[in-house]
Amino acid sequence: MQPDGLESRSSAQRQADLLNWLNQALQHAKASTSYYRQTLASVPASGLARLEDLANIPVTRKADLSSQQSAHPPLGGMLAVPPTALRRIFQSPGPIYEPQGMAVDVFRTARALRAAGFVAGDLVHNSFSYHLSPGAWIMEGGLHALGCWVLPAGVGQTELQAQAMAQLSPVGYVGTPSFLKLILEKADELGYTVNSLSKAAVSGEALTPSMRSWFADRGLQSIRSVYATADLGMIAYEGADPSQGMIIDEEVILEIVEPGGTQPMPLGETGEVVVTHFGKDYPMIRFATGDLSAIDPQSLVQPSACGRTNLRIKGWLGRADQTTKVRGMFVHPGLVAAIAKRNPEIGKCRLVLSGKLGDDVMTLRCSLNDGISQGEALKAQIAQAVRDITRLRGEVAFVAPSSIPDDGKLIEDSRDYK
Repeated sequence: MQPDGLESRSSAQRQADLLNWLNQALQHAKASTSYYRQTLASVPASGLARLEDLANIPVTRKADLSSQQSAHPPLGGMLAVPPTALRRIFQSPGPIYEPQGMAVDVFRTARALRAAGFVAGDLVHNSFSYHLSPGAWIMEGGLHALGCWVLPAGVGQTELQAQAMAQLSPVGYVGTPSFLKLILEKADELGYTVNSLSKAAVSGEALTPSMRSWFADRGLQSIRSVYATADLGMIAYEGADPSQGMIIDEEVILEIVEPGGTQPMPLGETGEVVVTHFGKDYPMIRFATGDLSAIDPQSLVQPSACGRTNLRIKGWLGRADQTTKVRGMFVHPGLVAAIAKRNPEIGKCRLVLSGKLGDDVMTLRCSLNDGISQGEALKAQIAQAVRDITRLRGEVAFVAPSSIPDDGKLIEDSRDYK
């Protein structure tokens, strides 16, 4: 789809607009929230003179959200509007809570969906979760802004989803790529004909080259990745040529900083993605995602194949910490520690991810304390804790203490990303 006015701006105009929007956002956040009143105390009333001065402002991390929300529930003194101006509040693993404002496309995904080919009148199968987490609503708002109508399929019930896809013939899909693959394989198994899909916007996990090829063989050529988080909404998205990387959203400032730090990395080098957006409801100023990426230097001189002129990142290049995503859900070391705390029989443990994306296996390898006997009942008890705490099914394997290295890692991602 052709770019709009914001997407085809000159670099100079974009920089001027971003600085203007940033200064408005800084003043609004300082005036409207107790958290940013303290964090942004050094920002002068006249605002920042250059975008580069943003690097002098502290970075906010997920751990900060968690601690702030615990100390000042429910949203840590970061909500800039009264609750009557909100539509929903969500819970992500941690737990961390995120609000949703009243705007139809408050998460700003319409831009990415339009670039992926979605248009008014499209029926779209949405298999992101509608329960507690905001994934489904992030995409649904953008779809409604474009004039699409949506089947709120959610997660699970693969057989029913395959049946619905065969009977309703949606032209579009949003969800994780691995779950779309499962639905299509289930349709084949049940003898359903599903050949209506012509476009998809996927998120929550990597769209690997092998998976992209698998979908192309099924006739689904227009499948694009969208990079979004519950805290920030949409960050970047693929355009007409996915090999060019991901185009940064026009309504955010994206920095690449030293992993775990605050200072920007040299152009082209890998670092942690830090994002500022200009939302009025729940400001996010220099929020660290924990994801690694890099700015593509070529995007400074060559627009995207679709004509969009903003900078591009090289996609997802890993995590700055041990946190990872499994079937669209964040799993971080604190969750593994919570499993061990719930089950005092566990001595040492490590969560190991193996297999390929879409067919990944999550196994909690754990040793037991002295005097604790292995048994199926205990294994089932621990497996239930894994599911309760991570919201994902996982296997449990009892191992010798010596087989778990003393390196401080609680999560080991050994999946095949090819």
